[in-house]
Parts: sequence; structure tokens; C-alpha cells
Amino acid sequence: MSPWGERAGMVERTFDGGGAGSVGRPGVGAVRLWGSGLSGGPAGVGAARAMARRAGERGVDRIGAADAYGPGTSERLLAEAIDVDRDDLLVATKGGLLRNRAGDWLAMGDPDYLRNAQLCSADRLGVDRIDLYQLHRPDPDTPFLDSVHALAELRDEGAIRHVGLSNVSVDQLAAARDVVEIATVQNRYNVGYRDEAAVLEACADAGIGFVPWYPLAAGDLDGVEGLDAVASAHDATRHQIALAWLLHRSPVVLPIPGTADPEHLAENVAAAEIDLTDDEVARLTAAA
Repeated sequence: MSPWGERAGMVERTFDGGGAGSVGRPGVGAVRLWGSGLSGGPAGVGAARAMARRAGERGVDRIGAADAYGPGTSERLLAEAIDVDRDDLLVATKGGLLRNRAGDWLAMGDPDYLRNAQLCSADRLGVDRIDLYQLHRPDPDTPFLDSVHALAELRDEGAIRHVGLSNVSVDQLAAARDVVEIATVQNRYNVGYRDEAAVLEACADAGIGFVPWYPLAAGDLDGVEGLDAVASAHDATRHQIALAWLLHRSPVVLPIPGTADPEHLAENVAAAEIDLTDDEVARLTAAA
């Protein structure tokens, strides 16, 4: 039986692999929910709450956050805006990346640190168990499998439902899978950046969800030849075509473009309805 769900044109609208149940494509990322500065800002709170609620209204059933976003702000805002514990929503967050007041992002894969980070994230989200908890980045000062074992133990204890990884290699993914079932991998990937293609293919072979971060290249898509022409042919924006290409690239690809703008959210959700031709997919694939 195929692991893929309902289809809309050429694009599967849901993903049922990876052990995390059926989720829609695309979801939404909460990376932009922290507002300004390290602890968010009052000007961004209302917009963030409106976006989170609108995501639910538009049928988005997958939201990605991280304790380092803010830090902590994206998780708190999600808990204030919506019922993150409801059965029809999968909330993913990450731990293992410390953001200090100097703005540095420091990998922290020590098992005790990860246990404490998971506990803090669950408290901010207001849940007893986190749906999907992901290692944000391997820590060069901690053996990788020590970090993975910590997440496996958290799953066994019922603190998290599913384990995910981020910024890993093919070899690291294979090693982690010998320890615990991996539901998702989140690596950088978009229509203009393909360096992680081997990791995507490994996920596709294993039926693991692949969550591309920077799915829209933070808006920097000028170097992708043919993107504007394809967008014009579909009366769409270049961002919508970039998302549509990801959805056509592989049925395991689960984009979560970050936004705090309800209009951009609507555009991102609508990208799943764009039916690219084989020639258009090939043209954009060859452009990088």
C-alpha cells in the first residue's frame, strides 16, 4: 500500500510516512514568530497570534517551532494563540541549539541539556508530550549518538512521540536509525540550493519526511533561471512556484515556510494547488 495520501493533481497533499501519522503539505514554520530582538517584541505579537489562528482555519495541520527561536518566544506564542495539544495538529519543535545574548547559535547536544531543553519546551507549549522533537544540530563536542540516545529515551519515557533530526549527513541519519525510528529530517534545501540532495534521497528511500529549511531561500531566488517565466505561466508568485517545485520534487518533502503574514500564509497554502508540468519541473531542477 502506498504511504502517500490524498492527491491534488500531480501533487500529494498529505504524507503518511515517517511514523508520525498523516500530515498535510505544506505546513508552516514559526521561525518568524519571535518578533524583533532576542525576546520578541509587542509589535509582532498580534500578527503572530493572528497567523497561528489563520493557519488552523486554512487547514494547516503541521507547525514547526524551536526553543532557539526567540529564544522561547515562538513556542510561547503558539501556546497562547492556539490549542497545540489538539489531535488534528502536529506541533514540532527543536532542541540542542543555544542562542545567547550576543546572537551566537551554539550547538548543545549534551544529553542532560537536551532533557532539560525538552522539559522547558513542553512547559512553554503547555503540553505533557511533544509531538515531534528534533535535534537542532549535531554538537561537535558531544558524540552524536549520545544525543540520539537521549531523544530515544525521551520517546521511551513518553515525553515525546516522535524523534527528528536536523542538519545531519547521510551517515549520521543511518547511524541514528540504528538507535531509534526517525520520523523527519530537516536540512537546508530549496530550488536554488541542492547540496543536501543525498540526504533527501536517503529519506525518500526510507519513507522519512524531509523538511527543507530555507524552502524559499529567505526570498533570495534571483539566481534561479526560469523561475519568473514559470510563475507567469501559472499566474503565481515566484515563491509559490519555489514551493510547488519542492512539493513535486518528492512526496516525502514537507516544506514549512516561515511567515507571520496571513496573506503570505494563504499564498503558501495555495502553492499545493499549482500543477507544474514535467517540463517545468525539469527546467527548474536543471536551473541550480
